[in-house]
Amino acid sequence: QVQLVESGGGLVQAGGSLRLSCAISGRTFSRYAMSWFRQAPGKEREFVASISWNSGSTYYADSVKGRFTISRDNAKDTVYLQMNSLKPEDTAVYYCGAALTYSPIPRNYDYWGQGTQVTVSS
Repeated sequence: QVQLVESGGGLVQAGGSLRLSCAISGRTFSRYAMSWFRQAPGKEREFVASISWNSGSTYYADSVKGRFTISRDNAKDTVYLQMNSLKPEDTAVYYCGAALTYSPIPRNYDYWGQGTQVTVSS
């Protein structure tokens, strides 16, 4: 059984930083493209960032470019999202997802974590 577990969320002031982690178990982690999505109350889940299986390619939503960095450590079966210069509009539940190929569309993902709350105060 595949399991993704996110951690690292919390409450931070605007301009601050957080680092999210997502650990995967039950499958060969290195096969999967890994992505972060987020969902604010009353809104659809939206793409944030993605990284290819070998870290050769990364993709970002325009809203986070230059502030967020996605990375992965295949030896630790973990993907990270470093979030800097956080804004109140970044407040959401953040989810990691695994798919065999990159996609910004949530329905194309095979596995999801349970989510971690990020709250940015103004």
